[in-house]
Amino acid sequence: MTSRANEIAIDQWNTSTTREAMETTAQEGDFAKRHLVNPTLLRMLGDVRGRRLLDAGCGNGYVSRILAGQGAQVVGVEPTDVMCAFAREREVELRQGITYVQADLTRLPDLGAPFDAVVCSMVLMAIPDWKPAMRACVEAVRPGGLFVFALVHPAFEQLLSTWQKHGEYRLQRYLEEYEIVGAVASDFHRPLSAYLNELASLGCRLREVAEPGLDSAVAAEVRSALPEIDGYVRLPNFLFVSAEVPA
Repeated sequence: MTSRANEIAIDQWNTSTTREAMETTAQEGDFAKRHLVNPTLLRMLGDVRGRRLLDAGCGNGYVSRILAGQGAQVVGVEPTDVMCAFAREREVELRQGITYVQADLTRLPDLGAPFDAVVCSMVLMAIPDWKPAMRACVEAVRPGGLFVFALVHPAFEQLLSTWQKHGEYRLQRYLEEYEIVGAVASDFHRPLSAYLNELASLGCRLREVAEPGLDSAVAAEVRSALPEIDGYVRLPNFLFVSAEVPA
């Protein structure tokens, strides 16, 4: 059964996600996704041609569409009505062979054969009761396959807003677990060790941790409109983990 906290989080995303926002980010995501998230995720996944991939928490489906465009066989799972419906609409238009399933990641239905890799991009920190979701992702991977996930970096979650206010990054409560109320929906802060220790408890072998900064040339292009962009050059706003599932 889905926890009440997770139901509330899903309802938040359902209520606050607009058609305009999904249309704007339907191809490659927003600025941060295009320049920081997507390149690292795709590098970690490697050549996906002919591989069976699960996009866990696929949102509007843009990562699924990128992966399918590179030759992967993709299943996307998304719990919200609005984003799953949008993803299915795009599949009808584009006919990339993506299957979208509406389901809570903590209660995955039968999705068929195990996946060569599961990618979970910017999802786990948005799930209050997140451990069952990570376990479900790992269990969906074939032995020796990959589990790759991306998070807002737990040490630098409010990088832009604090840089705008103080001209530097400030953090006071790293070791606690707490809710971060956002404009669209909440995220949930927990230390990096929580994710890595849970990954270890599931028997996964860590392959890589990445903390990319924004390329200075890209920052220069937008600095006049957003002077605080240098925070993304100097500090990592996102964290990426690649792990091998035990054979």
